[in-house]
Formats: sequence, structure tokens, C-alpha cells
Amino acid sequence: MAILLGLVVIIACVLGGYIAGGGHLYVLWQPYELLIILGASFGTFLIANPMKVVKDTGKALGEAFKNAVPKQTEYLALLSLLHSLMREMRSKPRSEVEEHVDNPEASAIFSAYPAILKDKPILNFICDYCRLIIIGNVKGYEVESLMDEEIQTISRDTLKPKQALQDIADGLPALGIVAAVLGVVHAMGALDQSPEILGHLIGAALVGTFAGIFFSYGVFTPIAHKVKVVREKKLRRYVIVKQTLIAYINGAMPQVALEYGRKTISAYERPTIDQVESETIGGGSAAAA
Repeated sequence: MAILLGLVVIIACVLGGYIAGGGHLYVLWQPYELLIILGASFGTFLIANPMKVVKDTGKALGEAFKNAVPKQTEYLALLSLLHSLMREMRSKPRSEVEEHVDNPEASAIFSAYPAILKDKPILNFICDYCRLIIIGNVKGYEVESLMDEEIQTISRDTLKPKQALQDIADGLPALGIVAAVLGVVHAMGALDQSPEILGHLIGAALVGTFAGIFFSYGVFTPIAHKVKVVREKKLRRYVIVKQTLIAYINGAMPQVALEYGRKTISAYERPTIDQVESETIGGGSAAAA
């Protein structure tokens, strides 16, 4: 919704100012110029990126338009799940705990958090490192280094759509010039026509430059930034898991370890200590609901 509102404001201000200055909207409607610019941009996007990134870019755009960032309830659910797992690892035999992380779909603990159970990347991340802890003889700094490396890898993959959209934005002004040059070439072939026709052709050519710059800085650049913001907020969940489990490995009690993870959440969405305690003591009932 925020993206659509922003686009409406941008278009209204640009076109409103143009009309207020005496411009005519029909002059800006040059579909062939738009075909050259946007079509060429899409072609370069397909050339520069593997199909996985192309598909992920579509998914990232959907997330950006929906502002699909983790909410406070989702953070509470994640912290509650980690608390339940740490209590199990602290009090139950290895064989019983392994059943939860080896087959989370059949686990009573994971079943209480269906949203996390459906999110395979974060689910695998949690299970992999809980499995390392269960095996034993792991050093906190070694696991932390491994987690950092994996989070960096996930971050690079997750932010590829942002870079792909930014590359489109960076190339649009140049493609606008291409469209303008082609328009000028067309106009040069009509030098024997009346000034009115020649002026219309030159104006149509200049629309290409305008469209390239407008789509670059007014549309694709802010959308690419929005994709980055949404994806980075989703990545924050991995940091929460990392800080919580590292604190637990280093000897912290489960409830204390949660504080290490809670503190990494942005202040805008961070639940209070009381909320976390209420959620974990209640067994995650609120989050599951």
C-alpha cells in the first residue's frame, strides 16, 4: 500500500506540475518509446540474471508491495520456539531432542508454530544448529563463526533481487537516451514535413529521455530500496536465532539466552521482556493462535 501511495504522489506531482505549466498530457503518451525503454530493460534483466533470481525478484516485489516484514507476534513466536527447544536440550535425553530436529513436521514443539514450520530456510537453520548443540563438544566461537558465514551467504542470495532491480534503474537513463536518439533519427527523416509535424516528432523523441530518467529515479530505485528493507528485516530472524543459541552454548539459561536474541530486534518491533516471559511461560499459546 505504501508503494502504491508513493507512486500516486510521484505521478500526481510530476504530471500535475507539467499540466499546470501549460503542458498537454497527450504529448507524453508515446507507447513505442515506452516499449523501447521498458522492453530493453526487461531484456537486459533476463540476460544478467539466472532464472532463479528472475523468479525470486517477482517474489521480492510481491513482498515489497505487501510490506511482508516480520511483525512483533512473529518475533514472539520465534523466541518462544527457541525457548522450548533450549528447555528440551537442557532437560531431556539426546535421543528425545533429536526427534524434534530430525523430523520437525512430526514434532509437537514445531507444530505449535505453523508459520515457522512452513518457512523452510529458517526452519532448517534452527534445526541444523540445534543438531550441532545436541551432538555436543561444540565451542561457542566456532559455531558463531559458522553462523556468521551462513548468514552472509543467505544475505547475498536474498538481496540479489534488490541488486537486479537497481541494475535496471541504473540502465534506464541510458536506454531513455537510446529511445530519444531513435526518435531523433525518425524526425530527421521528416525534415521536409511541416514544422508542426516535425515538432511533434522531436517532442516524442524527448519523451524517451524523460521516461528513462523518470522510471529510473521515480519508480525502480525506490522499489529496489523497499525490497532491500523488507528482505533485511526478514534476515533479522537469523540473527535472533544466532545470538540466542550462542548465548545458550556459552552457558546462559534459556530465559536469559532469549534476551540476547530479543535485543537484536529493531526497537520498532521489539517485544518487551514481560511479553517474552508471558509468551514463553504460556508455551507460545498466543503466537500459535
